[in-house]
Amino acid sequence: MSDTPAAPLIWTNVLMFVLTALIALIGVPWYGLVHGFSAADWAVAVLFTGANGMAITAGYHRLWAHRSYDAHWSVRLLYLLFGTMSLQNSAFAWCSGHRAHHLHVDDDARDPYSARRGFWFSHIGWMLREYPSGKPDFANIPDLRRDPLLVFQHRYYVPLALATNFGLPLLAGLLFGDVWGMLLLAGFLRLVWSHHVTFFINSLAHMWGRQPYTEDNTARDNGLLAVVTYGEGYHNFHHLFAHDYRNGVRWWQWDPTKWLIAALSLFGLTRRLKRTPAFQIQRALLAMQFSRAKARLAHLPAGTHSHLEPLRARLAHEYESFLAALADWARVKEEWLAEKKRAVLDKWRQSDLQGRLRDIERRLSLQRRRLRLLQAQLA
Repeated sequence: MSDTPAAPLIWTNVLMFVLTALIALIGVPWYGLVHGFSAADWAVAVLFTGANGMAITAGYHRLWAHRSYDAHWSVRLLYLLFGTMSLQNSAFAWCSGHRAHHLHVDDDARDPYSARRGFWFSHIGWMLREYPSGKPDFANIPDLRRDPLLVFQHRYYVPLALATNFGLPLLAGLLFGDVWGMLLLAGFLRLVWSHHVTFFINSLAHMWGRQPYTEDNTARDNGLLAVVTYGEGYHNFHHLFAHDYRNGVRWWQWDPTKWLIAALSLFGLTRRLKRTPAFQIQRALLAMQFSRAKARLAHLPAGTHSHLEPLRARLAHEYESFLAALADWARVKEEWLAEKKRAVLDKWRQSDLQGRLRDIERRLSLQRRRLRLLQAQLA
C-alpha cells in the first residue's frame, strides 16, 4: 500500500459537479412529473446544448487550442459566450491543458487527463484533485494571451460564467413564462449533459474504438461517440493530424463541427481552413496496414497456412511499392517547390505536377484495397 498522500480535493469543482448532477438526476424528473415541461423549455435546452457543444469543439478546441482555422471576431465572440456558459474554465486554461495533453499524451506525469490512469481519472477525476499534471502553465499559449477577447474572458471568467449559466436560462424562462422549467432543463440538465459529452472525448475516445492511423497513443476513432461529441469521436485521426480542422475526414463521417466551420467559410466568417494532404492520410493508413499484416504473418505458426510464403512475398512486394510511391511523391514535391521558388511554375507545368501527385495518391488508394484483401486472407 502506498504511503503517498492523496492530492488535495478541489472542493469548488467537487461541489459543482455533485450538486449539478443531483439536480439533473432528481430535480428534473420530479419537476417533469409534477409540473411538466413546455415545448419551449425543450427547444431552448436543445439550442443551448448545441451552442455549448459547438463553442467547445469549434471554438476552444479546433480554433484556439489547435489554430486549425481563423474566424471573424463575431464568430469568436459567440464561441466565447457559449464556451463560458459550458462551464469548462476559461479558454486560456482549457487550451493550455489540451496542448499539454497532445504534447505528453498518455504520460501519467505530464498528461493532465492521461487515459492510462483509468476511465474515472481521465473522465472527471483529474478535475477533482490538485494533481501536478493538471497545474495550468500558460507558457504554452503565448498566441492566445495576445487576444484581447480571451484576456477579458479569463480575467472575468467567474462573473461571466455565473451570468451566462443563470442569466440566459432565466431570461428565456421569463420570455416563455416558465422560469423554473427553463432553469432545470436549459440550465442544469444542459450543463451536466454538456460536461459529460466533452469528458467522453478525454476518456472513452481513448479507450473504445479503432486505431486506423496510429498506435503510438491511446486515441481511438469511434463513430458512435462522434454522434454525441459533435464529430470529436474520430480521435485517432485527430491525434495524428491535430491541425486539421476536420476530425471526420471522410465525407460520410459525422462531424457537424467540420460542417459548421466549412459553412461559415462560404460567408467569409472563417478562413485559412487547414487540411491534411490526402497523401499524408493515405501514407498513415497504409503504414498501419503493413504493420498489422506483418504482425499477423509473424504470429502464424509454420505449416498452418498453405499459402504462407506466397503471402509473405506479396506483402514484401507491396511494401516495396509503398516505399517507391513515397520516394516518387517526395521527388515530385521537391521539384514543385524548387520551381515555385524560382517563380517559373507556369500553368501547364503546375497541372502536370498536380496530375503526377494525384496518380501517386491513386496508387496508394489501390494499394490499400489490395492490402485489405491480403489481411482478409491472413485472418
